[in-house]
Amino acid sequence: MSGLRLAFMGTPDFAVPSLAALAEAGHEIAAVYTQPPRPAGRGQKERLSPVHTWATANGLPVRTPKSLRDAAEQAAFAALALDAAVVAAYGLILPKPILDAPRLGCINVHASLLPRWRGAAPIQRAILAGDRETGISIMLMEEGLDTGPVLAMETIPIDAATSAGALHDALAALGGKMICSALDGFAADKIDPVDQDDAAATYAKKIDKAEARIDWSAPAATVARQVNAFAPWPGAWSKLGEERVKILAARVETGDGTPGSALDEKLLIACGDGALRLTRLQREGKRPADAVDFLCGRAVDKGTVFE
Repeated sequence: MSGLRLAFMGTPDFAVPSLAALAEAGHEIAAVYTQPPRPAGRGQKERLSPVHTWATANGLPVRTPKSLRDAAEQAAFAALALDAAVVAAYGLILPKPILDAPRLGCINVHASLLPRWRGAAPIQRAILAGDRETGISIMLMEEGLDTGPVLAMETIPIDAATSAGALHDALAALGGKMICSALDGFAADKIDPVDQDDAAATYAKKIDKAEARIDWSAPAATVARQVNAFAPWPGAWSKLGEERVKILAARVETGDGTPGSALDEKLLIACGDGALRLTRLQREGKRPADAVDFLCGRAVDKGTVFE
């Protein structure tokens, strides 16, 4: 079908494959909406969002309102005379006048199998809960939190080694693969939106950094999911002496001992049930390192306790 006139609304890396797919498919991107530049890094210089950077590099017009609740912003959006707006991890609430302005509405690329994991942190929550799969849902947006009818859905498996970082990248790519066919099918009236079952909904609340501290009295499988869910950010962590150490990768092994204690000199750490072999770690102020390299700089004797 001929290209649609679109706005794209997104901010982080997750959104870039969807924007790129829409542009490469020949749709007219009338405006890209993204979060304003934020201070970042040691120098606290303002940094463009990944979506802003990609859009600018590809000659697309960018808008960075701090809010969409202002009547003037809503009028400017309506004046774009859009067929649809595609939204992917934008980070701002879309008021009803924004949702209603495009002819086909606003279509969201969401990183879960809706209605499971509506909300801010679906990738991490799926891993923490021990889900064996997640995926992408393309849905029509309503005023409710991720409550709209679904246009398309595809799954991705989660295994014992899947980190949030790896799953994020896979889901971002899948969203880019799915968005064009879902949008085109809906625009051509070839897709019937499917209502969500609200009774089956679960909510993916925002990640609190306090959740990242490891409780070694928990079962090893639970701690392993915590490590995976918080890699690379904010990083599951524990105290080793006076130093805070992030655990970025680990695997469950057999072992028994006082929770938090090293069962050998190669980072096998006892948990409440079983043990965890730490395979990638990061000391304060240092780069992430595999276990062998970590131990070269910081020996961990048998009986040493992580707290």
